[in-house]
Amino acid sequence: MATQTMSMEGIHHEARASWVPMIAIALGQMIMSYNVASLPVALGGMVASFGVPPTTVATGIVAYSMLVAGFVMLGAKLAQRFGAVQVFRIAVVLFFVSQLTMTFSPTAAVMISAQALCGAAGAVIVPSLVALIAENYAGRQQATALGALGSARAAAGVLAFVVGGVLGTYIGWRPAFGILIAASAIVFILSFRLRADRGRPDVQIDLVGVALAASAIILISFGFNNLNRWGLALATPNAPFDLLGASPAPIMIVLGVVLGQAFLSWTHRRQAAGKTPLLALEVIDSPEERSAVYGLFAVVALEAALNFTVPLYIQIVQGRSPIATAIAMMPFNLTVFFSAMLIVNVYDRLTPRQIGRFGFALCTIALLWLAFVVRNDWSEVPVLFGLILFGIGQGSLVTLLFNVLVTASPKELAGDVGSLRGTAQNLAAAVGTAVAGALLVGLLSTIALGKITASPVLTKELQSQVDLDNITFVSNDRLRSVLESTSGTPQQVEEAVRVNTEARLRALKIGLLIMAGLALLAVIPAGRLPNYRPGEIPDDDAADTRRRAL
Repeated sequence: MATQTMSMEGIHHEARASWVPMIAIALGQMIMSYNVASLPVALGGMVASFGVPPTTVATGIVAYSMLVAGFVMLGAKLAQRFGAVQVFRIAVVLFFVSQLTMTFSPTAAVMISAQALCGAAGAVIVPSLVALIAENYAGRQQATALGALGSARAAAGVLAFVVGGVLGTYIGWRPAFGILIAASAIVFILSFRLRADRGRPDVQIDLVGVALAASAIILISFGFNNLNRWGLALATPNAPFDLLGASPAPIMIVLGVVLGQAFLSWTHRRQAAGKTPLLALEVIDSPEERSAVYGLFAVVALEAALNFTVPLYIQIVQGRSPIATAIAMMPFNLTVFFSAMLIVNVYDRLTPRQIGRFGFALCTIALLWLAFVVRNDWSEVPVLFGLILFGIGQGSLVTLLFNVLVTASPKELAGDVGSLRGTAQNLAAAVGTAVAGALLVGLLSTIALGKITASPVLTKELQSQVDLDNITFVSNDRLRSVLESTSGTPQQVEEAVRVNTEARLRALKIGLLIMAGLALLAVIPAGRLPNYRPGEIPDDDAADTRRRAL
C-alpha cells in the first residue's frame, strides 16, 4: 500500500537504510538553493560591478526560476525514462558548467544567461530528488528524508547569507558562486552511492505538452518581471512594442494563463487516450492536493518577495555591506531551517489543515507586524521578531505541503510530484521576486512624484534636470551625487533627500501590507487541506473511493 508506507506517521517499520545516499540528495538540493539565495546577497556587488539597476540583477533570479518551472515536468519524464540517477548526474555536470560561467561572467547579460543554464539543470535535478528519496527510503525514514530535503533548502539559504555576506564584504561576490563549482563536483562523486534505478523506455515524452507548459510559464514569469518597466496597463517608452497603446506585460500574463489552461486540457485528452501525459493528473486530481499546490505557491512567492525586499533595502537604500544583510536575515533563515525540520514532530497531534491555517495566519501576523515597526534599521529587535515569526510559518508550511503531495500519491508517481513541486515553487519564486520589484519601484515612483510635485522647494527647473521617469531605489549618498550635477542649491538637495527617504520607507510599509493581505488570502486554500491525522490516513482502496467521489 503506497499511501500507508509513505504516510507521515511511518506506521510500518521497514529496515533502516543508510543515510549516506541522503547526503548526495540533500547536497543536490543545497547547491541549487544556495545559488538562488546568493543572488540577493550579491545584489549590491553586482549592481556596482555591472553598472545596472537592482531590477536587472533580480532578472537573474527570475531567469533561473523561470527555466526550472518551465521545464521541470520534462525533467521528471527524462528521469522516469532514463533513470533518476543517470539524469541527476548529467544535470549536476550542467550545473557545474553554469557556475563556471556565473563566477567569471563579465556582464549582466552573461550572468543572466548563466542563471538560465543553471535553471535548465535545476529542471532535471528537482524531480530527480523526490524520485531518489522514494527509491532509497520508505516509511518513517522517507518522511524524515522529505523533512531533511526542506531543511536542506533552508540550510542553503543560511549558508548563502553567511558565506555570501562575508565573501561579498571582504573579497567580492564572485567567490560566493565559485564555491559551487567545487560543491557540484562533490555531489557528482557522492551520486555513485545512490541506489541505481532502471529507466522505463515505455515512458513517452509529450513534446506538445512541453511546449504548452514551458510557453505558459515563461510568458507569465516574463510578463510579471516587466510590469514596472513596460507598464502596468499602458505601454511606457521602455516597452519593446505596444498593442494599441497597451503594455505587452499584462498581455503576456493573460496569454500565459490561457496556454496553461490549454496544457491542462491537452493533458486530459492525452491521458484519456491512454498515452503518457507530461504530468500525471493523479497528483492534482483532488481538492486537497490542489489546495496544497496553491498553498505552496503562495508561501514560496511570499518568501521570494521578502528575500528580495530586505537585501534591496539594506544594501541599496542604506548602502550597507553584504555581511550586514546576512546578519539581518540570519534569524529568519535559521528559523526556517529549524521549523522545516521540527514540524514533522507535530504531525501526530495536528492535522495538515490545522497546521496550514496556523502557518498562514502566522505569516500574516508577521508581515503586518513588520509593516508597522520597520524603520530605517533592519537590525532593530522588533523587526527581527517579525522575521522570526514569518520564518516559523514559512518553514513549517513548505515541509507540510510537500508531505501532503507526496503521501497522496503512489511511489511510481514520485517524479510527477517532484515536477509539480518544482513548477509551483520556482514559478512562485519568479513571480514573487518580479512582483516585489515591480510593486516596490511602482510605489516608490508614485509616492516620490506626489511629494516632489507638492514640494515648493523642488522647482520645475530642478525637476527638468532629473529623470523622473525612471525612479528606482538608490542610497542617499548616490542621490546627492546625482543632484550635484544639477543647478540645485544645498537646501533643494536636502529636501530631495528627505522626500526620497520618506517615499522609500512608505513604499516599503505599503508593500509589506499588501504581502500580508496575500498571506491572509492563502488561509482559504489551507482550509481545504486534508483534515486527518497520520493514523487516520485511508488505505489505497479507500483513497481511490474518495478520489472518485470528489
